[in-house]
Amino acid sequence: MPGAGVAGAGAVAAVLLGAALPGAAAGAAARVLLGRMARGTRVRAPVCEVAVAALWTAVAGAWAAGVLPGRWVPVLLGLAWFGTAAGLVDVRHRRLPDALTLPAVPAAVGLVTPLGADAVGRAVLGVLVAAAVHAAVHLAVPGALGAGDVKLAASLGAPLAVVSWPALVLAAVLASALTTAAALARRRDAVPHGPSMLLGSAVVLVAAAAGAGGPW
Repeated sequence: MPGAGVAGAGAVAAVLLGAALPGAAAGAAARVLLGRMARGTRVRAPVCEVAVAALWTAVAGAWAAGVLPGRWVPVLLGLAWFGTAAGLVDVRHRRLPDALTLPAVPAAVGLVTPLGADAVGRAVLGVLVAAAVHAAVHLAVPGALGAGDVKLAASLGAPLAVVSWPALVLAAVLASALTTAAALARRRDAVPHGPSMLLGSAVVLVAAAAGAGGPW
């Protein structure tokens, strides 16, 4: 029925708009926070606003289309905001501020709450496992992995462990491949690893949330 199609399109448009506007506001908050944060960075408007709004709109659109279950939406929205803020600092200055990475750990555990008590327990274990493995690599090869990357791994380990334990490995492999590709493309031996960790984790989480893997 034409009327139903119009109504459906209107509902989807409302969902997208409802994600874009808060996303832009959240991006603005991220930009202000980065400018005031110790070891943060100054970002011109509207870089953060556009980035977060676009990512939140994409998540909302996937949810409206039935691709993503609603219980995963908070996790992906949080990752989009955190990834934008942390990624910008790491790309520009090759550092990940404690003011971002440390609060992200309890936040990541909290965001998986809609997935159930078992998911929360797996998330806590994921934090410990991811941090321990990355810390071991950092101690063995400090030039390959910074202390900030270890703290970043802790927060990303929470939702990845909820998906499955192999998801932690897959995200790490993807991150390494992306960093290697970036180093080759830029012809540099050292490039920031944080953005690759964020992107690799996002790919695994989106795929899992869309039903490509994991029991959650």
